[in-house]
Amino acid sequence: MFKTRFTETFGIEHPIICGGMTGVGTADLIAAVANAGALGFLTALTQPTPEALRKEIKRCQEMTDRPFGVNLTILPTINPVPYDEYRDAIIDSGVKIVETAGNNPEPHLPAFRAAGVRVIHKCVAVRHAVKAEKIGVDAISIDGFECAGHPGEDDIPGLVLIPAAADKVRIPLIASGGFADGRGLVAALALGADAINMGTRFMATVEAPIHENVKRQIVANDERATVLVYRKFHNTARVAKNTVSEEIVRLSEQPGAEFKDIAHLASGARGRVNVMADGDVDGGVWSAGLAQGLIHDIPTTAQLVARIVTEAEEVLRERLCGMLR
Repeated sequence: MFKTRFTETFGIEHPIICGGMTGVGTADLIAAVANAGALGFLTALTQPTPEALRKEIKRCQEMTDRPFGVNLTILPTINPVPYDEYRDAIIDSGVKIVETAGNNPEPHLPAFRAAGVRVIHKCVAVRHAVKAEKIGVDAISIDGFECAGHPGEDDIPGLVLIPAAADKVRIPLIASGGFADGRGLVAALALGADAINMGTRFMATVEAPIHENVKRQIVANDERATVLVYRKFHNTARVAKNTVSEEIVRLSEQPGAEFKDIAHLASGARGRVNVMADGDVDGGVWSAGLAQGLIHDIPTTAQLVARIVTEAEEVLRERLCGMLR
């Protein structure tokens, strides 16, 4: 068992987190994560309305009596999102932990504080982490370049980014990007983090609400099976390498290319329906990180969390302690 500032502050058994994932962070997975003693986040904007989020939170509460959270990603959108209403749905439902990402969460902090909600803010740069601590969040999740989704534009891997952040912030720090096993947990703790956050690894579990073909593809892939898309448009995302993502890269590199030239390929709906629901792994863009190279099976969430903790303990006791002289 590991006791860290994260486990102490948030009342979680193990220093392991399943962060918000669009289309994946539903009650089916998040309740299983909670029951395994880790912390999982429902993804608010996976639900089409605030009322639908209330129902999903209730469904999760019926599946576990352990703590879980909700991810609220705040980004500019073509169609306005009622963020205040999603926030109120979280508060009214009695959720006490929120993961924010994207834009500055400061406008929402007074309401969360008044309701006794602790906020973890996800960052991709040390300067953003420092700012988030200054405005009063309760913990930082720092995303290294290895992560799935949006790693930012600085390209700093976790081996440098995590300790650099640990040197600057005084609140609990969660390491994200490239974590999939007990070795990674020990490494993150050694670098100054208080927990690890995993996304791709939790996608390849029995309870993850995605097509079995996607899970098997993650297992088959190695650490080279991702590409960076949208870099030209300063919105870099790491996704699984497939025919669609490689075509996006090819088109983006053409002289004078604009986002409208790839919009039909980049459609989120295409990824959710063709890939995640129907199982066509070449049917659209889908997020996956370098951790694919460390994923070799599809366990239950309980098996995965227990294995990571056991592996981490063995690394400490049998390998590292044996090196001390």
